[in-house]
Amino acid sequence: MAESVDPIPEAWKSLWDKWDLRAFIFISLFLQTLLVLVAPLRKRTSRSWVIMPLWSAYLLADWAANFAVGLIASSNADSKSKGKTSTDADLLAFWAPFLLVHLGGPDTITAFALEDNELWLRHLFGLLFQCIAVVYVFIQAVPVKENLWIPTLLMFLAGVIKYAERTRSLYLASASSFRDSMLTEPDPGPNYAKLMDEYFSKKMARLPTRIEMLPEPDRVVKAANTFKPGPLTNLQVVQYAYRYFETFKGLVVDLIFSFRERNQSRDFFLARSAEDAFRVVEVELNFLYEVLFTKLPVVYDGLGYCCRCFSSIAVIMSLVLFYHTGKEKFEGFDVGVTYTLLIGAITLDVVAFIMLVFSDWTVVALQKSPDQDTSSTKSRSSRILSWLLEIKTKRFKLDSLPILSRRWGETMSTYNLICYCLNRRPRNRTLLFEYVGLTTFLDEIWYVERIRFYPTLRDFIFKELKGKSQMADDLDTAREICSAKGEWVLRIEDYGRKELLPFVVDVDYDESLLLWHIATDLCYHDEKDEPQNEDYRSIAKHISDYMIYLLVMQPNMMAAVSGIGLIRFRDTCAEATKFFRNSNVKFRKSWFSSCCGGKVDLEVLQQASERILAVNTEVPPITVKGDRSKSVLFDAAILAHRLKELPQKDIITGKVDKWYIISKVWIELLSFAATHIRSDSHAQQLSRGGDLITIVWLLMAHFGLGDQFQINEGHARAKLIVGK
Repeated sequence: MAESVDPIPEAWKSLWDKWDLRAFIFISLFLQTLLVLVAPLRKRTSRSWVIMPLWSAYLLADWAANFAVGLIASSNADSKSKGKTSTDADLLAFWAPFLLVHLGGPDTITAFALEDNELWLRHLFGLLFQCIAVVYVFIQAVPVKENLWIPTLLMFLAGVIKYAERTRSLYLASASSFRDSMLTEPDPGPNYAKLMDEYFSKKMARLPTRIEMLPEPDRVVKAANTFKPGPLTNLQVVQYAYRYFETFKGLVVDLIFSFRERNQSRDFFLARSAEDAFRVVEVELNFLYEVLFTKLPVVYDGLGYCCRCFSSIAVIMSLVLFYHTGKEKFEGFDVGVTYTLLIGAITLDVVAFIMLVFSDWTVVALQKSPDQDTSSTKSRSSRILSWLLEIKTKRFKLDSLPILSRRWGETMSTYNLICYCLNRRPRNRTLLFEYVGLTTFLDEIWYVERIRFYPTLRDFIFKELKGKSQMADDLDTAREICSAKGEWVLRIEDYGRKELLPFVVDVDYDESLLLWHIATDLCYHDEKDEPQNEDYRSIAKHISDYMIYLLVMQPNMMAAVSGIGLIRFRDTCAEATKFFRNSNVKFRKSWFSSCCGGKVDLEVLQQASERILAVNTEVPPITVKGDRSKSVLFDAAILAHRLKELPQKDIITGKVDKWYIISKVWIELLSFAATHIRSDSHAQQLSRGGDLITIVWLLMAHFGLGDQFQINEGHARAKLIVGK
């Protein structure tokens, strides 16, 4: 009988048995280092070259540490069965708690997505089982006479603290816990039964009786509405951002707010410039990101300070004790591995401490309110905190590395329907990618263009929202403004165009997006178009492409407002592609250029626009095609013709051109989506570089625009008045 051949050579098995554990320990340490350094960048960028390695490291970190703990337990068992020296088991037992520290993860990331927070109970069980595994390894090494049990115990306690911090962070950021933490004590209101008994008894005694509601004292409201006028310093931006973060963080879990909170926030932001308002909102969203995705809220409390100090001291003491322990019986390489783990743990703690010092949480912990900035304290704490913020904001002010200094991505992803139709990938080239579900990833690379969020666009958005907030003194007006999808602008007498109302009022929101997107593009590529103000033209174009990016590339985020948007988009693309081919519009012939997502030539875009506009649209498309196809290509052409008929006069003359109207319509379409998208979708975007629509959502809430303000101005108490 032929002897079976082992496919794996014995030398390879021996090599694996010797280096598997050590390799995974180094991998685990490397992944922790990568998470510490790279995780803060994900709130500042949505670039795949940052997000993908971070996502991989986040998934692999727990797996590598768990696998290494299992290898240690297995190695100790094999050592006893094969009669190896007990010193090996002693050193392996010392390594196990380091992996528990790694499982605790860095301060900079606890959850990669909001769904990870809901798995806090799984992490709690993981903590218990991993502690049992480490204790098992430690018990196996108890008979050893080396003096490593004390540093092993210290590292075990440090690992438990780190893992417990992570589990608690996940628990506090879970939706139910986050909501419960913001609920106030139940308010039963006045003692209705007692008051009515007294009222009825007075009535029966034929005494003149009435119930009077006493309003809340004005001094309380006035004190809460105080804020510093003028431009904001870096310190004041952080302080005001934290104040409104504490008030409005309930937006994430759909809590409601009172009119007092609305008026406080509205008065503050109406008095701000566009730059300062956006700075405050950006810092506020940073606080929200850190609450949902990092350990910082757990670290910044009394218990957190104590636990962090103890764990750091435990690691340092372990290094000192190991240094003074006799290591003659240990292999030199294993001693080096141990020193690497100890020094690595201390280095990561130092990096975490530096990040904590320069964190916005440190600023508000030392001086929470800008009202504390009096003349007696200004020369001390305020100057120190301002100095820290100055270092933080300017230490990485490099034109080549803006990602290190900004607070969010500061970019807009854009997607254009006509460019997509003129630059379609050959389907036979991407069948494999479709099979493995990577088509969206490829579309992100080939068809999505990112542009900088520029000040002109910021100022225009702020001006529009501020103007609407000034009109929204009551809740009904605020709700009407938030529900507008362009009709608010088109009905204004000064520059309203009621003939355009059917394109926003009589259609669904997703259809309106596609109609105005294509019409904007057709007008934009009109060679005869000469706008008086180029800024409005650029703003309309960029918001148009941005909203289509959200509709097509972020369907989960837009699910609440998109309806059958993807079906309309696909049908429209199919009709446009067919029309371009029949009209002899130039397509890209180079497979390389189409696969690399190169831009379509301006000449081709102008030609395509001319061909679409040249089609006779006297008869509505639905009359000819029916409603089976949801394409809106030639409906958009009708809208484009209507827009082209609008006057092209400058706003200074008392009239406005079409681009001013189009840009204002797009702001309303953006605002409508911002207030109607699910709040957890906005929160999820914070972990992917943030997004303009999320900033608009929070800014609108601060301006009092939304339906989350549902508590009328309250009363202090009801008082029974007897007599005239």
